[in-house]
Amino acid sequence: MPEDTEIRAKFWKALRSDRTVMLGLEGAWAEPPRPMTAIMEDGADHGPIWFFTARSTGLAHQMMPNGPALFTFASRGHDLFATLHGTISEEADRTMIDRLWSPFIAAWYEGGKDDPDLLLLKLEPQRAEIWLNGNSLVAGLKMLLGRDPKEDYAGNVAKGPV
Repeated sequence: MPEDTEIRAKFWKALRSDRTVMLGLEGAWAEPPRPMTAIMEDGADHGPIWFFTARSTGLAHQMMPNGPALFTFASRGHDLFATLHGTISEEADRTMIDRLWSPFIAAWYEGGKDDPDLLLLKLEPQRAEIWLNGNSLVAGLKMLLGRDPKEDYAGNVAKGPV
């Protein structure tokens, strides 16, 4: 049975690798969560998590400074799932934009780093619920042999501060 620290470490490794999350604002039900690319600086497990978006999006229009936000995440192999809650705000520091900028991001902004629609968001994680997928071939065989499948899921959840 994995420990909470192992589950959290697996989450950060999977997020750093897969990066696509469904980002939304808590309490802002008019605009559903959208797929976004999570960016983290090298070695920055625990955040902050950065997102480039456009000022013209519903997310940007509904966002309040340091307002509550959340994202859901499923790793590429579906062996880990998570919901992360935190606060989100605009980051206007040009040096941060320069550090996180890449050709992938540049493709979305015609005016480059000076595009007036460019918006960098900073999400400060506060708490998460992370699930490891207990469903496996071994678990399936154990179930066929009469073992309770709930035993394979026990201990595969970490809740609390990130």
